Amino acid sequence: MDFSFTAEQELLRDTVTEFLAARYRLEPSRAAARTGAGWQPEIWRGLAEEVGILGASLPESAGDIGGGPVETMIISEALGAALVLEPYVDTVVVGGGLLKRSTGKRAEDLLSGIAAGEVVTGFAALEPRSGYDYTDVATTAVRDGDDWLLTGEKTVVTSAPIATHLLVTAAVDGDIALFVVDVDAAAAPPAGLTARSYRTIDERPAADLSFENLRVPADALLLAQAGAAIAATVDEAIAAVCAETVGAMRKVVADTVAYTKQRRQFGVPIASFQALQHRMVDMLLELEQAVAATYLVTLKLDAPAPERARAASAAKATIGRAARRIGQESVQLHGAMGMTEELAIGHFFKRLTAVQYEFGSTDQHISRYAALTRP
Repeated sequence: MDFSFTAEQELLRDTVTEFLAARYRLEPSRAAARTGAGWQPEIWRGLAEEVGILGASLPESAGDIGGGPVETMIISEALGAALVLEPYVDTVVVGGGLLKRSTGKRAEDLLSGIAAGEVVTGFAALEPRSGYDYTDVATTAVRDGDDWLLTGEKTVVTSAPIATHLLVTAAVDGDIALFVVDVDAAAAPPAGLTARSYRTIDERPAADLSFENLRVPADALLLAQAGAAIAATVDEAIAAVCAETVGAMRKVVADTVAYTKQRRQFGVPIASFQALQHRMVDMLLELEQAVAATYLVTLKLDAPAPERARAASAAKATIGRAARRIGQESVQLHGAMGMTEELAIGHFFKRLTAVQYEFGSTDQHISRYAALTRP
């Protein structure tokens, strides 16, 4: 099987990488996360206007090239290598994935807004009792005239504090429906919505949300039966997170090898110690397995649902194991300075820790894979 990229895909990879190398710096991004807006809107606009990647994997009707899973993988890996905080997966992959499966002018307008860099979405689906189960929805939506009233709670809604729109799941007549809620990050939440904002361990903005008879108009209903769309979109998000993690792990392995060649002990570089060489080889093996698993799920995203789900869980479990091993080894090989704020490796370690639980934990996906392969 040929895994090489086309000339256009190589150009896309090089363009994103060069933009991030020239414009994205660790210190300003962390400062924005901790004391600023939680992200860098100017970088987001640059990705939309200068690089044009926010619509690269969206339908052509959204005004872009109509790329697919491979383009998303390429972009995600480049973003992961630069440890980008901006909400590409939350908005383009999850938001775009749900909206392209929705119907109506509202969904089309939001897709165009994503491509232009004007729309940022947060996916409000998980609830306090649901764990990682997107089908366990206690939030309800009931009709009130031409409007809908949303009531319930959502937890760990990443990008919610900076979102322009929330995509909210709710139970309607026994089915899972998908609604869009307009929000303004610079203003108070609309009546009926309470948000408790915080930063995750890897510095990303998130919030727990409470809806109490939140009124939304009739066209806020994007999908009346959203179960299949959510399942497909979450698997696409898993593939994107896997690619992002591969980019981060490539950078971590390269930086760790470079450091061990510079750090000297007993008058020689510590990279010359056979025991440390074995550990770095193990890191490389984990990385290569993660790359293979990411390619597999990317190529299986258009397969029938059970086959796609198996590939997604296999990739997520593989990535979770690799992220844990590579993250921990890299910090240990750097010594105490590996956890300092000044060194990039500590920030990569936090991200590699967080991705082990994003869109389902390693253990959950091992169980899911076992269930999907059981006769």
